[in-house]
Amino acid sequence: MDRRTDPLTRRATVVVGHRQGRPNLPSEDCPFCPGGLEAPEPYDVRWFPNRWPAMADQRCEMVLYTAEHDATFWSLGSRGARRVVDLWAARTAALGARDDVEYVLVFENRGAEVGATISHPHGQIYAYEQIPPEPLSELVDGVLDPVTVPDELLVAERGDWRCWVPDAASWPYELRLAPLTPVGALCDAAVDRQGLADLLVDALARLDQLFDEPMPYMLWVHQRPFGDEAWPDARLHLHITPLRRAPGVQRYVAAAELGGGLFFNPVPPTDAAASLRALPGDAGALSGPS
Repeated sequence: MDRRTDPLTRRATVVVGHRQGRPNLPSEDCPFCPGGLEAPEPYDVRWFPNRWPAMADQRCEMVLYTAEHDATFWSLGSRGARRVVDLWAARTAALGARDDVEYVLVFENRGAEVGATISHPHGQIYAYEQIPPEPLSELVDGVLDPVTVPDELLVAERGDWRCWVPDAASWPYELRLAPLTPVGALCDAAVDRQGLADLLVDALARLDQLFDEPMPYMLWVHQRPFGDEAWPDARLHLHITPLRRAPGVQRYVAAAELGGGLFFNPVPPTDAAASLRALPGDAGALSGPS
């Protein structure tokens, strides 16, 4: 892996020139639909190695959420979403058990605006040799306490899980999801995976209702590392960063934010939470596959 660190900014980059030729928004038959290149047989959920991996040694996987091309995560309903969460957990356990893997990152890019090259519902999983900088920073310096989230920032609760807008959200309508029970990873026995599935359906349905259009977003799961160090205080949680700040209006990260390292959020977090909290948060409130 060609990992480099800039001597000025100290930011790490992995150079992956081989990925320049990967397909971009193919107009032909979807490779993720049953009978397609990556899904030759019928399936409910499915995983397979990425043909254009960012890292070698089978470290990059694709996860198909459903065989339905036009589905959304919330339209999977409780049972369908649970199948996805269970597959996330199973692949986390399998990858985390490798001697050459220290961190497993589950993530999704939804929408062409965030670089999704195929619209079929899917996510990805990366298995890192070392803990990446963002989760490492949270592990060392971060504080996560879903118990004390103020009511004005809380959006929804399902089972053991809570969803809220962070008080210092960098993105309009940014969401954080975490269980009340202190658990470390998706594959841990104490995780309420049904609660997480139900809360994801709820939260993502609210985002699509917010501006009455599909919300482009980035989603990722932060969990405990799988190396030799125990990290007993690591807390499983999810980040969701929607890209729109108003109907049809994308929130762009500008030069001052990248150059200054300080974000400017045009939507007060309490207003964002109130707007999302007011919505039904029910997949049945939207049309789509059941």
